[in-house]
Amino acid sequence: MTDIDQLFSKIPIDQISSELKLKPDVAFSGVAAALPALVSGLNANAQDPGGAASLLEALQDKDTSLVKGAIDLADVDVKDGKKIVKHIYGKSASKVAAKLGGVSGTGTSKMKKLLPLLAPLVLALLAKKLTGKKKKTSGNVLGDLLGGMLGGSSGGIGDVLGDVLGGGSSSSGGLGGIGDLLGGLLGGGTK
Repeated sequence: MTDIDQLFSKIPIDQISSELKLKPDVAFSGVAAALPALVSGLNANAQDPGGAASLLEALQDKDTSLVKGAIDLADVDVKDGKKIVKHIYGKSASKVAAKLGGVSGTGTSKMKKLLPLLAPLVLALLAKKLTGKKKKTSGNVLGDLLGGMLGGSSGGIGDVLGDVLGGGSSSSGGLGGIGDLLGGLLGGGTK
C-alpha cells in the first residue's frame, strides 16, 4: 500500500460528505481524484528548482500531527489549504477543479472546496516523510518522495481513480488517467 493509499484510507469520507453536502460515494470519488492530483501538482512544481526550494521551505515547519492517527477535518486549516492549492496550480486552479469535479461527479464548486480540505493533509504527509531524511534535503529527494507517494499502487487509490476516470488502473505509478487529465494544465510546475 502506498503512502497516498494509507492517507486515503484515513480520510473521514462521512465528514466530507456531510460538510460538502455530497452523497458518500460521490465524496469518495472526489477524494480519490483529488489526492493524486494534489501530489501530481506538487511533483510538477518540484521539477522546477525554484518550486522545489519553495516547497522544501514550506515543509520545514509543517505540522505532521494532522496525519497521525485519526483525521478530523475540524483540525484542517482551510485558509492554508486555499493558499496551498493556489501555489500548486497557480492560474490553473479553477481549470483543475473543473476537470476533477467533472470526472469525479462532485462538480466544480464542491471540488473547489474539497481541494483546500485535502491539501494540508498531503503536505503534512510529505513533511512526515521528510522527517527522517538528512537535514540538507535536495529537490531530487523531494521529487523521489513525491513520485514514490503514488508509485506502485496495486489496488487501492490507483484502481479507484482509474474507475472514476473510466479506464481502470494503469501502470503510471498509480495515477490512473490523472496524468493525462492534468498534463496540459500543470505543465512543468507553476510559479
